[in-house]
Amino acid sequence: MAMRNGVRKLTRYAPVLVAGALLLGTAGVAGAEPVRGPDVASWQHPNGISIDWFAVRNAGQDFAMVKATEGLDYVNPFFVQDCVTMRLAHLARGAYHYADPTQSPEAQAAFYATIVLGMNGPGDLPPVLDLEHSGGLAPAQLIDWTHRYLNAVQSLTGRQPIIYTYPQFWRTAMADTHEFSHYPLWIADYNGQNTPGPLPGGWNTWSFWQYTDSGQLPGIGAPVDLNVYSGAQGDFTRYSNGPV
Repeated sequence: MAMRNGVRKLTRYAPVLVAGALLLGTAGVAGAEPVRGPDVASWQHPNGISIDWFAVRNAGQDFAMVKATEGLDYVNPFFVQDCVTMRLAHLARGAYHYADPTQSPEAQAAFYATIVLGMNGPGDLPPVLDLEHSGGLAPAQLIDWTHRYLNAVQSLTGRQPIIYTYPQFWRTAMADTHEFSHYPLWIADYNGQNTPGPLPGGWNTWSFWQYTDSGQLPGIGAPVDLNVYSGAQGDFTRYSNGPV
C-alpha cells in the first residue's frame, strides 16, 4: 500500500517467494491452487500507462485490490479505469481506503462509500480499511477512530469491512488491542516464509496475506504488492459475491 506521496510505511524485507508454492491448500482444499492477486495504486501506472488486466488474469491471478480513496480529498485517478477493466478481465475486485486518522472517520467512510458505490455486485469483495499510520493519535484515540470508521462503512455498504495492517503497527499504534479480531484480517508480513508470522491483535486466522511489495506480473509496468487468500472466509467465489 502507498500514500499519495509515495511514502511507504511498511517495514521492508527481501523475501524470496515462489507464489505457486505458497500455502499448500490455502483455498481450503488440500493441494488446491492458491487464490492470488495483486493490489495496486497510482504507482503501478508509471507515466500514466494502463495496466493490462487481461495479462494479469492470464498470469494466474484471481483478484485484485485497488486503492480508491485517501483521507477526504483524494481519489485514485486510475480507480475507475482499473475497476472497469478488472471486471472485463473477469477478476474479482476489492477497493481500499487509506486512512487519515487526523480527519473524521465518518466523513471518510461516506467519501469512500460514495466513490465505490458500484462495487457491491458479483465478483466484488467487501470494503477494505488500510490502517498503517496513527496520525499522531494515542492508541485509545486510534482505536476509537477505527471503530467509528468500520461501523460507518459497514452501515453504508452493508458488508463487514476487511482490515489491512502490519504487525508492528498494530502492536504499537493500536496497543495490540484484541477488539477487532472478529473482522477479516489482511496482513502485510514480508518474512520470506510460507505463512505470516505470529498475528497481532488476537487474530487466530488471516484472510489475505500481502507477502511482498516487489512482485512482478505481466501487464503491470512497476513492482507490485502480491497477495494470497487463505480461505478463512470460506469459498472465495461466494465471499466475492458470486462469479464475476
